[in-house]
Amino acid sequence: MNRLFKLQFLGPLALFVATLCAELAARALEYAPSSEFLWFVNLRMFGIFQRSYGILSEFVAIDGFQLFGIALPIFVLACFGLAAKSKLPLALATHLSAAYAAFLLLSWQPGVPTTQASLGGIAVPSGAGLYVLTGILGSCLLSFAISHLHYLRAVHEEF
Repeated sequence: MNRLFKLQFLGPLALFVATLCAELAARALEYAPSSEFLWFVNLRMFGIFQRSYGILSEFVAIDGFQLFGIALPIFVLACFGLAAKSKLPLALATHLSAAYAAFLLLSWQPGVPTTQASLGGIAVPSGAGLYVLTGILGSCLLSFAISHLHYLRAVHEEF
């Protein structure tokens, strides 16, 4: 099996692990609400998931939906594609993980709609949250690019 094919799995894996850690941190905080460390982890490191939960909860009011409704199906699809050595499920999983990573980035934007069309800056978290977001976004975009490269190589070999 091609190394590029296996490397596509990186984005869905990183997204699943980060979402799982964010969900575990939120659950741990319920059991130990006085822990400063858990507050730091929950608000500073995984604050991007808190903001996206605020947006998603307007449409789907299910606890743990980001993990069980978004990240887990993408991860299972990627695992299926990797195990079956099938290009389509893995490529679909990489594209969906990149889309969800972009949603996480855009959910960090302030909730005030603007009426201007401008090329203003994008607000991103600082500190540990920035590292988590960069890791997720970087690995998902790398998988996304590798998926396209893998497809272009297959098309080039066909002709």
